[in-house]
Amino acid sequence: MRPLRIMLAALLMLVSTSCTQADTTHSTTGRVFGTVVEVRIHGGSPERAAELSRAVLAEFDRLHHKFHSWQPSMLTALNDAIARGEPFTADAEMVGLLQSATVLAERSDNLFNPAIGHLVRLWGFQSSTFERRDPAPAQIARWVAANPRLSDLRYRGTTISSTNDAVMIDLGGYAKGYALDRAALILRAGGVKAALVNVGGNVLAIGKPGARPWMVGIRDPRGDGALASVALHDNEAMGTSGDYQRYFLKDGKRHPHIIDPRSGQTVDLVASVTVIAAGGTDAGLRSDGNSKPLFITGPAGWEAMASRMGLKEVLLIDADKRFLMTPAMRARLAGAGAGRAK
Repeated sequence: MRPLRIMLAALLMLVSTSCTQADTTHSTTGRVFGTVVEVRIHGGSPERAAELSRAVLAEFDRLHHKFHSWQPSMLTALNDAIARGEPFTADAEMVGLLQSATVLAERSDNLFNPAIGHLVRLWGFQSSTFERRDPAPAQIARWVAANPRLSDLRYRGTTISSTNDAVMIDLGGYAKGYALDRAALILRAGGVKAALVNVGGNVLAIGKPGARPWMVGIRDPRGDGALASVALHDNEAMGTSGDYQRYFLKDGKRHPHIIDPRSGQTVDLVASVTVIAAGGTDAGLRSDGNSKPLFITGPAGWEAMASRMGLKEVLLIDADKRFLMTPAMRARLAGAGAGRAK
């Protein structure tokens, strides 16, 4: 009987360990893209979760160095070549990312405009430790008049050139979304059934951790904690653009890092815009990029822009903390118990 008891005890231990692993969420954090990133993998062994999380963070680091806007990178090399009026040999990944960004820019009437890097730099936001700036109106007017756009780029295979030497590409409002999609590819290829990836508040969900979907908070732009929560389902991404991380105050006015390319000025009418995108292999990209034109159009024009861009789930919180949202987002927040989201 003793060997049988030992066998049963070993079996119970194995079952207990399997259940624990299946019910456990393993979390790994890091810092990339100038922000905190987190990979949460539900189920499986902690060793396998750690291995896949390291792969994701390594991919984030690769993208960070490749598409950095001011430290030496492939992107800065491209911008330098454009300024000299010379073609640049990139690679298929960069070409594909820029072409997808061009489609979004055109759809938003170029309110999403990663080509205005000179304006971003002028305002001091191309820096890890930016300081308050007061750009001269003439300097702002110069870069606005130059009208740089991604549609100025020309492609011959992987060689990129520009018809406008005022183009300086800054992918700060797009690369994080691309990173989410790359993370999803790595995790799905690794057999992960449920995971949540967070890159500075841009979040993508894979599967669900047990019987319920992933619950994600929408940050209070003027305080700690979350104002509302959203259930994210498989292959859904939520992107938020806010005025509360990269900004400075001058004469009582908030100057966030999001710039209206039509005026060259920072936008101070909106506190945050949250967009949910679903499906395909680019949900992260769409959730990240689509929030910018809505932020720039502001309380008066966001609904028309959302309709134009085919966005169904949008929440805009203006500078006075008023909640403005699409009917689909309202229903979704109500279903999640939004509390203050009215």
